[in-house]
Amino acid sequence: MTKKELAELLKYSNSQELYVITHYGVLIRLFCPFKVRVLQDIGILKRGQIVLVQEIKVTYELKTVYIINNAAYFYFHFSIDANSSDIDHPIPI
Repeated sequence: MTKKELAELLKYSNSQELYVITHYGVLIRLFCPFKVRVLQDIGILKRGQIVLVQEIKVTYELKTVYIINNAAYFYFHFSIDANSSDIDHPIPI
């Protein structure tokens, strides 16, 4: 993917919100900061720790990256710990 193609795609994204489909098939929108649980030790973060995602970014390969304490981590090191205060409006799909 070229930088121009990536720029075109990112025009429709927002670094402060994330859409997620829950285990119940409900589409929810999370706003930064939102809580995630660390799945394995990574950098200074420890397994089981709850941390806040400050911002969401995307790599050139379109992999999601969470900004936590001003450091970048791939999304797959975390599970989302959403509660009602993090959720905008659930949308059944």
